[in-house]
Amino acid sequence: MRFAAGAIDALPFIVGAFAIAGVLAFILTPVVGRIAERLDMIDQPDHRRVNTSPVPRGGGLAVAFASIVATVVFLLFNQGTNALRAPASIGSIELVALLGGGVLAAVIGALDDYLQLRARWQLGGQLLLALTAVLLGATPDVITNPFGGQIDTGGAVGIAFAVVWILGMINSINFIDGLDGLSSGIGLIAAATLGLISLTTAVGAGDAGQPFVAVLCFALVGALVGFLRWNFHPASIFSGTSGVMFVGYTLALLSILGVAKVAVALLVLGVPIIDTFWIIVRRLAAGRSPFTPDRGHIHHRLLDLGLSHKQTVLFIYGICVLLGLLSLILTVSQQVTAFVVFLLLSGVVLFVITRRGLGHPAHTPGPDRTHPDGTTPP
Repeated sequence: MRFAAGAIDALPFIVGAFAIAGVLAFILTPVVGRIAERLDMIDQPDHRRVNTSPVPRGGGLAVAFASIVATVVFLLFNQGTNALRAPASIGSIELVALLGGGVLAAVIGALDDYLQLRARWQLGGQLLLALTAVLLGATPDVITNPFGGQIDTGGAVGIAFAVVWILGMINSINFIDGLDGLSSGIGLIAAATLGLISLTTAVGAGDAGQPFVAVLCFALVGALVGFLRWNFHPASIFSGTSGVMFVGYTLALLSILGVAKVAVALLVLGVPIIDTFWIIVRRLAAGRSPFTPDRGHIHHRLLDLGLSHKQTVLFIYGICVLLGLLSLILTVSQQVTAFVVFLLLSGVVLFVITRRGLGHPAHTPGPDRTHPDGTTPP
């Protein structure tokens, strides 16, 4: 890994975007919490949730607002100075898709936080969001072939890839959103990794790198850092579907619009992606709907093995950091290989745990309300 020539020039913008987003999220999150309490946007404890007292949700609105404001401030300042050049993959339309789509994601999620929509309606909102992004041009022209060269993803192929990628990313963050600070911390690690690799020469942009993209990534990092002060265990507020939708959507677009970052996102988000994959496989193999709620997620199994709430979250953070470091030092083909190996190893580990009677996933039928897996975070 070698830092690009433009990395130093981007540093003041990165620090500024990070600081603005962090301060805003830190200040606004308690305000959003009080509003959520007045609107009765509250997660009540029950047999499927790990919180033992009522906790307001909808904190993702503070994350979205802080991240978007910091990004807009950067864009306005950069437009006046032209200090950082946007890559060819990001024009004004793509920025509208990123920011406007982020607002739409947060709004759709907030409606779910307030109305407790059924899973089918939430999935419909996700599909609307993905199609909106595609219509605004947020599709990759090419993606790096892990076996060498590039794969042309123009036309229908690019559209299909973008829709599947956005839906998959949102639901991966969604399914892992089960403990205090878990999805927010994973999103933070992923955004930081995407930002760091944008500052290197490993992104297919030559010696200049993509410092412009790095600033966009660290605006999200700052917002999540400010929010985690209130969301880490014991959480005083949950991100809710608004946070899941915004973070998942923004990560999806940052990895699509940045050159050669799809494989990076695939690896650094390996834990939520693989958790979602095995959950769906296990439920279908058992003859149940993929959206049937249970305690089969990786964080549930770790809790059942005896880890505390905080230990489980920190353990998963550690895995994500390790995968993020691997993504920074491996080539694209090695990143894909590492992801496949991690997928297979995780399957073996989960199989052994289940066969030995450890971490039993107690099937708990219930209405498919807030999340596609039928649960409300955490």
